[in-house]
Amino acid sequence: MILTVTPNPSLDRTYEVPSLERGEVIRATGERMDPGGKGVNVSRAVAAAGRRTVAVLPLGGAPGALVADLLDAQGIEVTAVRVAGATRSNIALAESDGVLTKINAPGPELTAAEQELLLETVREQSRDADWIACCGSLPRGLAPAWYADVVARAHAGGARIALDTSGRALLEALRERPDVVKPNAEELAEAVGRPLSTVGDAVKAAEELREMGARAVLASLGADGQLLVDEAGAWFGSARVDVVRSNVGAGDSSLAGFLIAGGSGPEALASAVAHGAAAVQLPGSVMPSPGDLDPSAVTVTAEVPVDRVLKEPVS
Repeated sequence: MILTVTPNPSLDRTYEVPSLERGEVIRATGERMDPGGKGVNVSRAVAAAGRRTVAVLPLGGAPGALVADLLDAQGIEVTAVRVAGATRSNIALAESDGVLTKINAPGPELTAAEQELLLETVREQSRDADWIACCGSLPRGLAPAWYADVVARAHAGGARIALDTSGRALLEALRERPDVVKPNAEELAEAVGRPLSTVGDAVKAAEELREMGARAVLASLGADGQLLVDEAGAWFGSARVDVVRSNVGAGDSSLAGFLIAGGSGPEALASAVAHGAAAVQLPGSVMPSPGDLDPSAVTVTAEVPVDRVLKEPVS
């Protein structure tokens, strides 16, 4: 069982539009409504793969109730922590050329009592978990060290933990040695405080995160592929993608694929790459099922192309 923790979930509405023009009436060619938040997406991808998952998340108001209903319809066990504030609603505009514009609401502010209840709920639900995936931004009210507390409690209970967050919350949590962290290129550059221009730059940055405490780093480099750096070495994975429809939740799908495949080594990286590549070819934040995966399109190598210039350098 994979337990996910999403401190700041959302109700996501995605509209497919021909192009985005300010000040004009834009007619959508397609629309979706999905439960959102990085941990929620990990649970959705795990469920789509036919594996058991439990999603722990604070929910409030009508949007929160709808998120719970949508997750239940997808076969995901929901453990809701009821909060006074309403769950946020986010909007994504996906243009036909693959450009995505997102408008993310801040979300409710959690009280001290709600914060402690969320931590205690994670502890209670983690007893049967193979992995705990803590993902996304922290809502108002939670201190940057909140994830560090979750990691410490998870390890005290004998659980393995994957962390997908950024900024100070990531840096604070590294001291508790999460089993794997999953930054994208921008988050990786932010963590080490310098730009990334090549795959080699990303490898060095991942190694620094390991020196800070991460036991393994699974880094998404967008169209360039993914890196896995751990105590055994470094691997680089990439996949052929025919058409990009939406990258919403692609990184979360990758993390789910990594954990489903055991959460370590090149085989898990190959699964992560396959899931991420499948996700970007689906509309909105649809998570891939096994039939959407194309393992033959994936390449994983220990010969990391360190001199390759990133298609999307991070300044």
